[in-house]
Amino acid sequence: MPDTSLVPEPTVFMLFGATGDLSRRLVLPAFFRLAQAGLLPEDWRLVGNGRGDVSHENFQDRTRSALEEFGPKPADGPWDEFSSRLRFAGGGFEASDPGNLLDVLAEAEDELGGSPRRVHYFAVPPSAFVKLTEGIGEHGLAERSRVVYEKPFGTSMGSFEELDRVAHEVFDEEQIYRIDHFLGKEATQSIHVARFGNGLFSSAWDRRCIESVQIDVPETLDVGMRAEFYDSTGAILDMLVTHLFQLAGEVAMRVPASLNAEHIAQAREEVIGCFRPLSADEVVVGQYQGYREIAGVPAGSRTETYVAARLWVDNERWSGVPFLLRTGKCMAQSRQRVSIRFKEPAERLPGLPSGANTLGFELSGDGEIDLSLVTKRPGPTSDLATGKVSLDLGKAFHTPSLPAYSRLIHDVLVGDRSLFTRPDGLKHVWDVAGDLLVDKPEPLPYARGSWGPHRARELAAPSGWVIGE
Repeated sequence: MPDTSLVPEPTVFMLFGATGDLSRRLVLPAFFRLAQAGLLPEDWRLVGNGRGDVSHENFQDRTRSALEEFGPKPADGPWDEFSSRLRFAGGGFEASDPGNLLDVLAEAEDELGGSPRRVHYFAVPPSAFVKLTEGIGEHGLAERSRVVYEKPFGTSMGSFEELDRVAHEVFDEEQIYRIDHFLGKEATQSIHVARFGNGLFSSAWDRRCIESVQIDVPETLDVGMRAEFYDSTGAILDMLVTHLFQLAGEVAMRVPASLNAEHIAQAREEVIGCFRPLSADEVVVGQYQGYREIAGVPAGSRTETYVAARLWVDNERWSGVPFLLRTGKCMAQSRQRVSIRFKEPAERLPGLPSGANTLGFELSGDGEIDLSLVTKRPGPTSDLATGKVSLDLGKAFHTPSLPAYSRLIHDVLVGDRSLFTRPDGLKHVWDVAGDLLVDKPEPLPYARGSWGPHRARELAAPSGWVIGE
């Protein structure tokens, strides 16, 4: 049975960009999964918004099609009840022209009665954030509302500052949820719990014992149908300054005063403020061969599809410990891994394998935690070997996990901001990567199915990358 204490108040969930790719692949499936788990409000409506003239029934059919393609399947959940609560408001939405949204919203709120919570979810390109925010303010929709901004929250220091200004003119900070779905993954949340909850690791989580931290998100997929969008973004903006920087903050943060939302976010953003600006000689960018031949990509595009960086955290705990960050398209494997590589013992045994002690967090799927240790190889000799033990987070406990988007949408519904980013940390991100974004180096070509440009191996020397070497 679901925990009724986690069931939020009656809510109208307004999904801007409801017929777009992000909504189809992630947001609508995540919302349906919450319905399966009994974690939606007792009464709710989802109002999709877009520029097209789409009927309620047509939007319900589109949602069903999205679930059939991306899951969970409509047949596996309360589809009839779910679909009856879906509405659509066409004509777009902005300050000068609200389209049909005000009328559809009023009808939905009348059906719920009282003064239901409003959630505004921006599943649209970042370029639309300011106009939508201004529209919400102009039409008086900020009251009893929460707003969810997809990443990136700005595409430069200037656009960040403008969006932050407009957002705070319309909303209080407590109403704003800047989503980074990597923070909602089960294994990501286990990073600080494993560290703070286990003396085995808490006393060794600093420069005295840790050689390096590696955050690796290679993808085998190419840019696919997103080529035109991706070419205006690139791997640095799409992944490095968003997901990878936030994961680095999750690993590096100090012990929070408690596990409540404000203290966790404060600790994470505080250490992001210690990130040293990236140096050009400690960043490698690449572009997979054939990228410029894709429809929608300019012939001479310099957009990077790969980036690897060596990041430094300038505080006492992490002084001298490299944080190695890597992501790319069309690579040899798809992984989402955080690896904590510990230093070798000061007094080495003869024949000790190098780089043997690694604590790993696999973030994909339900998540997994693994630990590699030096052991004696079974048999009549005294040879040493490296063995690994793994904890599958999806099978180790009786409680089912929630996918990242479902977890984060539920957190928005109940008002938990602990897994969302704050403006102070995001502002410093532009100080760290701003020069790199303004003056990107020429990307090095790399073969499809490889581990990226060979030069990136130098960043991880002498021990090398944990995966892909």
